[in-house]
Amino acid sequence: MSAVRVYVVDDHPVFRDGVRVALENVPDLEIAGESGAGEDALTALAEPDSRVDVVLMDLHLPGCSGVEATRQLNSARRGGPSPRVLVMSASVEDDAVVAALRAGAYGYLDKGASRAELLGAVRCVAAGGAVFSPAVAERLSRYFSALHTVPAGRAFPQLTQREREVLDLIARSYNNRRIARELVLSEKTVRNHISNIFAKLGVQDRIAAMLRAREAGLGE
Repeated sequence: MSAVRVYVVDDHPVFRDGVRVALENVPDLEIAGESGAGEDALTALAEPDSRVDVVLMDLHLPGCSGVEATRQLNSARRGGPSPRVLVMSASVEDDAVVAALRAGAYGYLDKGASRAELLGAVRCVAAGGAVFSPAVAERLSRYFSALHTVPAGRAFPQLTQREREVLDLIARSYNNRRIARELVLSEKTVRNHISNIFAKLGVQDRIAAMLRAREAGLGE
């Protein structure tokens, strides 16, 4: 299996150096490149021969912000899957976290995360999962709890009962294998249900579905 290729976008050279050191001598991870500005990263990642699996993205960048760069990466799929964005920022304010997730980020770590947390998060995001540092997860929980939600029983009437059950587990951050085990289904059946959910909700990925579900009161 080839190593997960990580591209780092941060305007602080010291931070980029730290990430490079953290990934050194890790057999399944490697640095694919780095940029100090969002525009430079978008240009590099748009190259036809670019092969990047995970983009480690700061939010506060000169010029194009990390949120905008994330949004553009997810809208320019170039006929294939776009790199998955893992935000790593000193800011864990509610608005910044939610904006990054809405733009298509797969995870959000604060810059105080340990090396082990960083490596685990990169691997998780590369595999299609979502990951948040404890401080971010706590803020997200409070944020969604404070929303005026639609009662869960009336949410998403376009979904079947089984699809709503699957969506509820997605909102709890369950992966496909755990959903299959919880509902006594095959993983193939779970994938089919998730495809139907995405189509009916008009979303493109798991994070967007999770946000819609949590806003409606599912996953609690």
